Amino acid sequence: MRPPRIGVLALQGDVREHLQALSTVGADPVAVRRRAELDAVDGLILPGGESTTISYLLDESGLADPLRARLADGMPAYGACAGMILLATEILDAGSGPRVAVALGGIDMTVRRNAFGRQVDSFEDYLSVTGLDGPVHAVFIRAPWVERVGPDVTVLARAAGHPVAVRHGAVLATSFHPEVTADRRIHELFVALVTGRA
Repeated sequence: MRPPRIGVLALQGDVREHLQALSTVGADPVAVRRRAELDAVDGLILPGGESTTISYLLDESGLADPLRARLADGMPAYGACAGMILLATEILDAGSGPRVAVALGGIDMTVRRNAFGRQVDSFEDYLSVTGLDGPVHAVFIRAPWVERVGPDVTVLARAAGHPVAVRHGAVLATSFHPEVTADRRIHELFVALVTGRA
């Protein structure tokens, strides 16, 4: 059986780090910049970066509508930080002017951008994540938090009283950046979602 082909949206952000993480957990990682590459993957990671910039580049590249359609069709996806913002159905403080963060609707949730503060307020913590043994090393960089989840969304972890890791079916999102640590359990969980083992 072939390993799952998992794409990393490669428009901006922590692309290389996610590709490296995927290669260590039994996936076939692929950078996704074009429609044909999106069509060929079994699941997709939306990396951390700048959510308004990624939104703009999704529109410019023509990937926004095909990505929405694949999510609506049930494609497994994982969003980290900016990726969490993009997977929401509603974004608070989405930006202004020509650059705004666009909700792709992968998870029924409301997310607040930069909820933990600016770059200088970035921090690290160890979180208990439902389904994983032992604390997860979580790096928060200008991170969002979740203010509302729909009835079918499971909260997997909280920080400062707010959800920071959630799951809706085969779609996963975290406020933090597991790709910048040596802990690969979030990526392992996503691979398990893609292959139907979770």
